[in-house]
Amino acid sequence: MTTTTLTAPPTELGEARPLSAAAAGPCDFDAVYEKHAAFVYRTVRRLGVAESAVADVTQDVFVVVHRRLADFERRSTLETWLYGIVVFVVRDYRRSRQREQRVLTTDELDDSKVASPASRPDDAAAVRDELRLLQRLLDGLDDDKREVFVLTEVAGLSMPEVAEILEVNVNTAYARLRAARLAFEGALARARKQSGQERR
Repeated sequence: MTTTTLTAPPTELGEARPLSAAAAGPCDFDAVYEKHAAFVYRTVRRLGVAESAVADVTQDVFVVVHRRLADFERRSTLETWLYGIVVFVVRDYRRSRQREQRVLTTDELDDSKVASPASRPDDAAAVRDELRLLQRLLDGLDDDKREVFVLTEVAGLSMPEVAEILEVNVNTAYARLRAARLAFEGALARARKQSGQERR
């Protein structure tokens, strides 16, 4: 079995959500990597890993996937199983960094790493600005809120799936999501207000 090494953001693999366990073939690591590397990379970044470390953390995710794939029993979808590993590895990364995360600067999002359907330079710039804003707002959430927000609002998972991944009950997950939405919407309103003031 050849281990795939991630050397660059796999954004060319597209934006579609991962396939189900039945479609992906749970025992074929190369197929799982090919289908899911892009979404794993994006999710790792959205969960707060610094841009400079995303490739390494994504690689760590697939090391775990490679080790555990033969034991995947289809009790959940392959997608949910993968998200669980992503959350586990990102939490381990945070612990190893003693939970000291750098504040994202606008220069950290390399323009060449943004997959955008926009055809005009102005459109592409707008997409990059929105991505930078999203990342900055996500960076303002604490870990618990950020995890549930990313998994529901960005990844589009159901609340039972999120509760399973985070190993909390559904009511706790809902409470975290409500708090995360309030914090995110408040920060977004402040950012838009500030942006409007700067244009004057």
